[in-house]
Amino acid sequence: MRGQLVVVPLLALLVLFSVPWWTLVLAPDWGTAGTIAGTALFALAMVAMPVAMVRGHARRQQDGAARLGDSLLAVIWVLWSWSVLSLVLRVALLGVDDPVRSRIVAGATVLVAAGLLVHGNRVAMRVPPVKAVDVVIPRLGPGLDGLRVAVLTDTHFGPIDRTRWSERVVAAVNALEADVVCHAGDLADGAVAKRRKQVDPLGGVQAGLGRFYITGNHEYFGEAQAWLDHMEGLGWDTLHNRSTLLERGGDRILFAGIDDPTGTASGLPGHGPDLAAALAGRPADVPVVLLAHQPKQVREAREADVDLQISGHTHGGQIWPFHLLVRFDQPTLSGLTRHGATQLYNSRGTGFWGPPFRIFAPSEITLLTLRSA
Repeated sequence: MRGQLVVVPLLALLVLFSVPWWTLVLAPDWGTAGTIAGTALFALAMVAMPVAMVRGHARRQQDGAARLGDSLLAVIWVLWSWSVLSLVLRVALLGVDDPVRSRIVAGATVLVAAGLLVHGNRVAMRVPPVKAVDVVIPRLGPGLDGLRVAVLTDTHFGPIDRTRWSERVVAAVNALEADVVCHAGDLADGAVAKRRKQVDPLGGVQAGLGRFYITGNHEYFGEAQAWLDHMEGLGWDTLHNRSTLLERGGDRILFAGIDDPTGTASGLPGHGPDLAAALAGRPADVPVVLLAHQPKQVREAREADVDLQISGHTHGGQIWPFHLLVRFDQPTLSGLTRHGATQLYNSRGTGFWGPPFRIFAPSEITLLTLRSA
């Protein structure tokens, strides 16, 4: 078992670096000096990336190392993806002899990767655009028709100081004049003491009826209970396997929240998803909106006759084509889908994890408008 923990990541690392190395260094035949220099550069990056990521994301959380490791991960992932796709160009240039053909392919790969990384960084670091979606809930009473629910999720405040970004996101949310604002988990990576500067602007979020927060899986890599306590101190209603009943115009709706599944193995007493506890005392015929960080938690929501589940977690894949791997684990990447009588809205997330890039998976601030039948 211990051998597998070493061999599998090592093989993945070799595949990740060897394909772009062959495409950009070996196949183009840059001469002895060029090949040695290119190989040395790839070898250095292959060693530096995992070392920096471990040092950056381990318990001590050395932010400089995290920024380096995360950025190298994004660069090599994009180079690997487009090196594989460059095989199509290589076939299209069959009439061109090597090494010219390989040099054209290498140049095209670098240009495409560089362009995508520059654009992807801009998309990741901007204040996300608002994505407006109407959700029809048959059991919703007329008094609640038009209820506006703003959704934040996966802010992942971490090694890059995004305090100003946080303030601008809060301003964008407040401009929506939502009745309810939700944060569906993965608030921050790290301890409260280290990340609270970036998180504290969320205390200024305004909502007419309620502000709700649940834990994501990343809270359980750090201080889940401390983050629940901190968000409560900022005035958010922490739905830690519990619910709150809201009323408007004589009609009621239940907002419930459950922990991320990783809470079960966290060792924290009382943590882990408990939908039965969250829905305990649920009034009959009152529609339920459930906050559950991972989309796959919709299986339990469907069995419990939840009307709408709001999730995040997937980031829409964040850096294409990582979404193909995400789909092995989750039933959906983003958007509104139906699962029996239960609807699921899966946000692509407001921030990003790790690499400050989003490629073909833009972030969002979601505005859900609930409609009666």
